[in-house]
This record gives sequence, C-alpha cells and structure tokens, in this order.
Amino acid sequence: MSSFYTSIIQNFLIAFGVVIGASLCSGLGAVLTNEPPYKVMVEVANSIKIWAIAASLGGTFSSFAVIEKGIFDGEIRTLIKQALFIIISLTGANMGYEFIRLLQRCGAIWGK
Repeated sequence: MSSFYTSIIQNFLIAFGVVIGASLCSGLGAVLTNEPPYKVMVEVANSIKIWAIAASLGGTFSSFAVIEKGIFDGEIRTLIKQALFIIISLTGANMGYEFIRLLQRCGAIWGK
C-alpha cells in the first residue's frame, strides 16, 4: 500500500513541478526577449497543464491501457486507482498554475 501513496505524491509533485519549471523558464526567456515575464509565465502555466498531467502519469497510452483493462476486464479497483491518479495529477497541475498566479498577484502588490 505504501507504493500507492508514493505514486500519489509523485504524480502530484511531478505535475506541479512541470508547470512551475516551464513557467519559470519561460519567464527567464521573456526577460531575455524584453517581454513582460509575469504575463508570459501565466500564459505558459495555463497552456502546459495538460502536458504536466500526461507527464506525471507516464504518458497517456499506459493510462488508456489501464482504463481499458478496468472497464473491459471488470477490474474496478484498477479503474478507481487510475482515476485517482488522474485527479491528483490534475490537482498538482492546477496548484502549479495557481502558484504562478499568486506570484503575479504578489508582484503587483510589491511593485506598488
């Protein structure tokens, strides 16, 4: 059972890290190209969420195979686990996006 909890935590943090990492790197690129970094970071964070979910699940094809196995072979427990992994990954990606938006709001407050 500990590997299940380990997978849950890893899926969350991988999705979170992909969004944060991509946003911070795009912010650096925006500074180098003389564009507004916060705006670019928020746009990238919003657009990369789906890829962060796919990365945290280890690719989309393995997820579909597990879902297919759960539906057609009647393995409901496997199906519920996979659904939970998807929800946790979605939560991690959205938390990363909200963290970047929080940085933007804090920057607006501190910039005044």
